[in-house]
Amino acid sequence: MNKKYIIAFDQGTTSTRTIIFDTQGNIQGISQKELTQHYPEAGWVEHDPNQIYQDQKETFETVLKETGIHSKDIATIGITNQRETTVVWDKETGIPIYNAIVWLDNRTKDICKTLKNDGLGTYVREHTGLVIDAYFSGTKLKWILDHVKGAREKADAGKLLFGTIDSWLIYKFTNGKHHYTDHTNASRTMLYNIKDLKWDDTLLSALDIPKSMLPEVKTSSSSFGHVQYKNIDIPICGVAGDQQAALFGQGGSAEGIAKNTYGTGCFILLNNGKDFVSSKNGLITTLACSLPDQPKNYILEGSIFIGGASIQWLRDKMQLINQVKETEHICNSIPPLKDLYVVPAFAGLGAPYWDANAKGTIYGITLDIGKNEIIKATLESLAYQTKDVINAMEEDSGKPLTWLKVDGGASANNYLMQFQSDLLNVPVDRPKMIEITALGAAMLAGLKAGIWTKQDIETIREVDRIFSPKMDSKTRTQKYTGWLDAIKRTRTINDAQ
Repeated sequence: MNKKYIIAFDQGTTSTRTIIFDTQGNIQGISQKELTQHYPEAGWVEHDPNQIYQDQKETFETVLKETGIHSKDIATIGITNQRETTVVWDKETGIPIYNAIVWLDNRTKDICKTLKNDGLGTYVREHTGLVIDAYFSGTKLKWILDHVKGAREKADAGKLLFGTIDSWLIYKFTNGKHHYTDHTNASRTMLYNIKDLKWDDTLLSALDIPKSMLPEVKTSSSSFGHVQYKNIDIPICGVAGDQQAALFGQGGSAEGIAKNTYGTGCFILLNNGKDFVSSKNGLITTLACSLPDQPKNYILEGSIFIGGASIQWLRDKMQLINQVKETEHICNSIPPLKDLYVVPAFAGLGAPYWDANAKGTIYGITLDIGKNEIIKATLESLAYQTKDVINAMEEDSGKPLTWLKVDGGASANNYLMQFQSDLLNVPVDRPKMIEITALGAAMLAGLKAGIWTKQDIETIREVDRIFSPKMDSKTRTQKYTGWLDAIKRTRTINDAQ
């Protein structure tokens, strides 16, 4: 293999990017476009699937042009994507019948309530590893079939296809030849049996979803078709949902590795190996990136709905900052907070609470509180929410966390990473390559394409900085106790409404 580069399509909630890596895992070029967010009603979040494809195509072409790298030197493409976001399109025309319903969207709360009332909660947990929640794709798909005129009839006639964003991009980039997904994305639909590795007939029946709509499920490192560019066929050889891709990029194919990605949301994953552990503490069990010789590997995951999105809220809606990077200096420039907490439940609360009706709140405001204190409390909320999930993870696994690997945009914030280490009382390990999600997808593709071996990819990750805890135990306890009280008050208000 004399080809020199691997491309990652990194399609996220707020942006679409194409990144080129060399065979040492170094970035050679990045092209990025911001993704338009649509909010038709309160609690609804949508994307335009055509914009997603066009932006991915444009960033792909742009990065090749800007770097001067020829398509014949690209060995393979890996795809990583925002998970759970749901697209339905016409099988004959390839045209979406509705906007993509984003993972953050909570319009299907009533469908979830019906499923719970029908007694399906235990079945869902035991077979999919998930909880019944609007977060996952299954109820979003049902909503589209129920609300788009003529959709149900077309679906029953085998004329519609469903996919998460990976499936949509594969379909479009292969000119409609292939309808595939991988284990990581399938395991987020609430329709996939992660014990038997197949679509679950009981849940398809409960949601009235024809199996003909569903993509073929492959291991994450597989052949997913080819992208043709200037008469060169470039194979797609890796696909994984963003959080599992990040875990893989962090070296998380090994049991016992834990990581947190600080993106739009925060996602904490622990590789639990071959054992299916059903959480008793509000976590979910899902599938890690799969290899041909390792198709079934389970992880415990805690999903925090609002992470970096709360910092964007400070910038875009509250207009308290001009740029996200300002927050580090602001946090360092003011004294430690006393009893001030922001609970950013803008889309409900995720793990370990799973309270879809919770609303964002601020506690502890006094006359001496200004915008900088609110900015600092908002940033610290990412660390508090992470500790909530880590505590649940330790209880489920029976093992204390001794080390946390981090990535994602907000992990570049030194104040946040130090506060996270202080709050958890463990070292926090940040890699030089914080674009670890895209690197994980590239690694999956590179393995299949013969660029790397498993041993090779273990040497690619390099440490940038390790943050060690400095906070005394009394302060740590006081701060976290105050956070738990704020959470309790938030949920009490919700219960009273």
